[in-house]
Amino acid sequence: MDFTPWGIRAAAAAVVLGCCHPLAMGSDLDDAIRKVRMGTLVIETTPGAEVRVEQQRHEFWFGAALASQMFGERANPEVAAQYKKVFLENFNAAVTENALKWPSMERRQGQVDYSVVDAILQWTDEHELPLRGHNIFWGIRNFVQPWVLALDDATLRQTLKARALDIGTRYRGRFAEYDLNNEMIHGNYYEERLGPQITRDMAAWVRQGDPNAVLFLNDYDILTGNRLNDYVAHIRGLLDQGVPIGGIGVQGHLHGDSFDPAVLQASLAKLAEFKLPICVTEFNFPGQRSKYYNRRDAKLSDEEEQAKAKAIVDYYRICFAQPQVKGILMWGFWEGANWIPASSLYRRDWSPTPAAQAYRDLIFKTWWTSWQGKADAAGRCEVPAFYGRHKVVAGGTESVVELKKAEGTKTVSLK
Repeated sequence: MDFTPWGIRAAAAAVVLGCCHPLAMGSDLDDAIRKVRMGTLVIETTPGAEVRVEQQRHEFWFGAALASQMFGERANPEVAAQYKKVFLENFNAAVTENALKWPSMERRQGQVDYSVVDAILQWTDEHELPLRGHNIFWGIRNFVQPWVLALDDATLRQTLKARALDIGTRYRGRFAEYDLNNEMIHGNYYEERLGPQITRDMAAWVRQGDPNAVLFLNDYDILTGNRLNDYVAHIRGLLDQGVPIGGIGVQGHLHGDSFDPAVLQASLAKLAEFKLPICVTEFNFPGQRSKYYNRRDAKLSDEEEQAKAKAIVDYYRICFAQPQVKGILMWGFWEGANWIPASSLYRRDWSPTPAAQAYRDLIFKTWWTSWQGKADAAGRCEVPAFYGRHKVVAGGTESVVELKKAEGTKTVSLK
C-alpha cells in the first residue's frame, strides 16, 4: 500500500468556517498525543550500525466510508479504480456506507443481495483494511422496510433473529466491528414493538453466529453536546441490562459551519469514562447543520477552504489526543460520492482541496515516524515511534514490525 506522504504544509487559517469558543490547541494537545499515541522501538544490532525506521501504517484508524456504487456491477471501471486508488493513498480503515444496511440488502422479503458487501470485503481483505459493518439494524421508522413494518410481533422477532444470525454466520470474523442498531436514542421501532430487551437479544443472536463479533452503539448529535447526557444514560442502561457493548460510536455529521472544540473535547472525555473504545464513525466538515448541506452545488471560497482545512486538523488533533478514541472515519472524501460535497477532500476532478493537503500533512508527516541514526556502542538504539507498522533497517538487515499501543515498547533484534 502506498502511504508516501506529500511534501506539503497546510496554510494558516481560522479555526473554523465561523466562530467558536477558543481552546488551547497547542502544546497541551501535542503532549497528550505524544503520551498516548507513541511508544518506543528498541533496535538491537551491531555497534555503530546505521539504523533507519520508516512507518508503513498507523494503528489508529484514519478511515472513510466506502460508497456502494464503486463496488456494484454497474460501477464505472475507471471511476471505481481511481476512487480505490485515492482511498488507499489516504486511509487505513473503512466502513460500509450503505451496503450492509438491511433495506439495501433485503428490499423485498426473502430476496437478500450479498453482492456489494461481499465485493467490499474482498477488496478490504486484499488490502488489509479493517472494515466496520454499518449497520445490522436501524430502528428509525423511516428506514425500516415496509414489509418489516407489516409483520406481526412474533414474526418480527423471528425475522430480526434470522437477520442477525445470517450476518453473524455469513461474515464470521470478517468485520472488525459492527454498529448493532443505529441511532437508538433518536428512534427505536423494534423496542417500541418488542420491548426494551430486544437490543440484548439482537446482540445475542449476532454472537450466536459470530461469538467474537464486536458490537458498537452509534448515534449522532453527541459530539455537539446536544444529546450527550441522553447517550450516556442510554449506554449505562444497556450495560446494566448486560448488553455486550464493544464500543461507542459517535457520528460527526451534526456540526455546522463551525464546531466548538471545548465541547468536542468534553464530550469525548465524558464518554471515555466508560473505558470502552470510542470511534468517530461518520465525520463531515462542514457538517449537516452548515449552509452547504442543502446546497450541493455550493462552492467554498478560498478563505473558507483554508478555514475548513484548519478546522479538520484541529478536530483530528482533539480526537487523536483522547486515549479512548480508536479512530475517525470520514463519511465521504470525494465530491462525486459524498452526501455533503463541500466536506470532501477531493474535488470531482480529483484535484486535492487544501483540506486534503492539510490532512495528509498531519497524518503522513506530523504523525509519521521517519528516523535514521546510528546504534550506540552496545549496538542499541531507542526510537520514539507512533503506534503502527514500521520497517526497520539496520546493518543491511530489515524487518517489518508492529508497535502496538497495548505493548508500548517493541524490541527488534537485527544482529
